[in-house]
Amino acid sequence: MTYTHGRPRTASPRPRGRLLAGMTAAALAACALGAAPQPAHAATGRQAERLDRGLVSVHTGSGNLVSWRWLATDANDVAFNVYRGATKLTASPVTNATDYFDSGAPDSADYTVRAVVGGVEQASSEHALQFRAGYRDVPISPPAGGTTPDGVAYTYEANDASVGDLDGDGALDLVLKWQPTNAKDNSQSGYTGTTVVDGIRLDGTRLWRIDLGRNIRSGAHYTQFQVYDYDGDGRAEVAMKTADGTRDGTGAVIGNSSADHRNSSGYVLSGPEYLTMFDGRTGKAMGTVDYVPARGTVSSWGDSYGNRVDRFLAGAAYLDGSRPSLIMARGYYTRTVIAAWDWRGGAFTRRWTFDTASSTNTGKGYDGQGNHQLAIADVDGDGRDEIVYGAMAVDDNGAGLWTTRNGHGDAMHVGDLDPARPGLEEFKVDEDSAKPSSWMADARTGQVLWSTPAHGDNGRGVSGDIWSGSAGAESWSSAESGLRGPSGAVVTGRKPSSTNFLSWWDGDTVRELLDATHIDKYGASADTRLLTGSGVHANNGTKATPSLSGDILGDWREEVVWPTGDNRALRIYSTPYQTGTRITTLLHDTQYRTALAWQNTAYNQPPHPGFFIGAGMATAPRPDVYTP
Repeated sequence: MTYTHGRPRTASPRPRGRLLAGMTAAALAACALGAAPQPAHAATGRQAERLDRGLVSVHTGSGNLVSWRWLATDANDVAFNVYRGATKLTASPVTNATDYFDSGAPDSADYTVRAVVGGVEQASSEHALQFRAGYRDVPISPPAGGTTPDGVAYTYEANDASVGDLDGDGALDLVLKWQPTNAKDNSQSGYTGTTVVDGIRLDGTRLWRIDLGRNIRSGAHYTQFQVYDYDGDGRAEVAMKTADGTRDGTGAVIGNSSADHRNSSGYVLSGPEYLTMFDGRTGKAMGTVDYVPARGTVSSWGDSYGNRVDRFLAGAAYLDGSRPSLIMARGYYTRTVIAAWDWRGGAFTRRWTFDTASSTNTGKGYDGQGNHQLAIADVDGDGRDEIVYGAMAVDDNGAGLWTTRNGHGDAMHVGDLDPARPGLEEFKVDEDSAKPSSWMADARTGQVLWSTPAHGDNGRGVSGDIWSGSAGAESWSSAESGLRGPSGAVVTGRKPSSTNFLSWWDGDTVRELLDATHIDKYGASADTRLLTGSGVHANNGTKATPSLSGDILGDWREEVVWPTGDNRALRIYSTPYQTGTRITTLLHDTQYRTALAWQNTAYNQPPHPGFFIGAGMATAPRPDVYTP
């Protein structure tokens, strides 16, 4: 069974030709006897991370909020005892939440929790990470700066981050991209410094450093790094596009160390391009293949100077319904090519390639439909993931699934945005002056459910349940007035103070607004500031995004990670608000988990789970996963 909107749903029947390959002998025999074929189901459970409790203690003026993960592998009726040192604080085990407020406790208090199953207390958890000032700093060390061939000096700033259990100890680690201060948008000429990527434990221990070298240009669209356990060994790998001169975490060089393929405008439009899988523990390059697709003729991607040819997107998807595959893509303004890779047994195998220029797809409306990001979700309910690539979607087998033909845009959201209707939805904004400014579609079919009139370049758009005064998700954008409900009708005339990111931060299930270095609570008359990050900076210019935002520690609420102003630490904020809502860690919801993996892709967008979280929500489903 798969779940949608908190309700179990059987997988949808597939055409007979696709069904036979995955049928059991018994099912085939039934077909031979004239019985109706049964729907194909994915293998039981999806591979997920084996996680510890992610226990945190967040100090406030009146005590400590202690919170922890309810794992998908826990029993449905598991309860928890909370200990400060050797003292049990809970008179009876906690059953209705995964947090506990220890009133009056000092910021140095040491906590553990113990699961209680069938009345029997289990082994102790790890000790809580202490957020003594409401945040916790992870020390980082910037790479040395340099000077480009045209004499421009640069230094480094901490940019996007991702998470994964790099060493298999059950605790998540950080992977951080360092971006030079002369990074460029693809439309801008000029040399850049190199892009550097670090693997870092939460105590600040640097596991490795990878320097992508001079032949990978630096900027938001060039390096989309994926952190995921692709081979199921219990440790996350790191995948990136590489080139001649890339230096892995052990110091080994990929390709020709002396090659310099930059032209006089700073673009890299010649020379080999690679895809490399790195060991999460050491940063060692374990396997390298040619990047698919090759750049070919630069002008075939939409211009001749090197802008559109180097637009890359990346993600992780459960294409077989059980184990994750790597998604690497190129192009979205004109031609689009998406390649799906499996990493098994220490080697790459290409599962399929989707190409809008192929004879199969030419003329079907898939060209020019990509966004500055993608989303991964099981949109058709068959247990296997699809790639939502802006205004189109690609099925789990690499075939085109649907296209709205509404074109390119800067932001989109895929999730259970309307819990009153079956399936998932997509909300998207567009920049084509002849197409709708914003729209919502059925993510299964691409049918546009509602849209707003053309309005030119609509650069920002958000969808999420931020207001309990309207059922389901609210949607708004920079070019449109008002806050719209799932039907597209304006439910209130006052838009939020920001059109950027989202965060589940306070104690209720309505989501908050995350923008630049603060979090606000939407209100019908005014927004309320809940958090202002201290001594931190946002990333990516006017996009003003954090390094990472998501449920990475504690209970199901979301942490925010910003770099400090001096780029010497990643400052993690975790909520100080108590909640009475218990939801399985979102890290074990694979739509949400893959969204954390693709969050760093180009124009960062917030993650959405595969079910609705918001006012009046149904009981949250328990994910069906297994851990290596």
